[in-house]
Amino acid sequence: MAYLYRRKSGRVEIREAHSTARGPRSRTLASFQGVLRAEHLERAESASTRPFDRIALCARARELGIPIERVSADAAAHALIAQLRRGASLDPACASVLRGQLATRESEPIPESLDDVVEWIGATDHERGRALRDVLRLYDTIARSRDPVHEPVRARFPRFEVRPERRAS
Repeated sequence: MAYLYRRKSGRVEIREAHSTARGPRSRTLASFQGVLRAEHLERAESASTRPFDRIALCARARELGIPIERVSADAAAHALIAQLRRGASLDPACASVLRGQLATRESEPIPESLDDVVEWIGATDHERGRALRDVLRLYDTIARSRDPVHEPVRARFPRFEVRPERRAS
């Protein structure tokens, strides 16, 4: 199975492990810097000698914070979702064909941790900015309504004191 390996230089390699007489080894199937693209996955898959799982590689890339190039169909889907959320209408015949096509596609369930994020698919930067400003205004209102928090100031250095029994008379 293929895996991702990040070099210190920032370059990322798609590698595959295999056994030899001298022990386990790995070989580089493809390498890239920056965004993981479909062409990198295709090159790695063609060089692979073992089962190649694109979905697992993309999931691992997300975990490592490696940006992944959107497939054109994904970009179109995001745009369609954004337009529908803004109230755009869709021809009933197109909606029926789209529903049928989507029913035949395999999809992964949305993780529970991302349920709230789905609402923001297709949102414009303006809408996201407005929401962020609203959250900051709410925080400011809450912070102003609270009593100030007073924490005792700690001395920077330990205090020296003379104990009565040690005083010289």
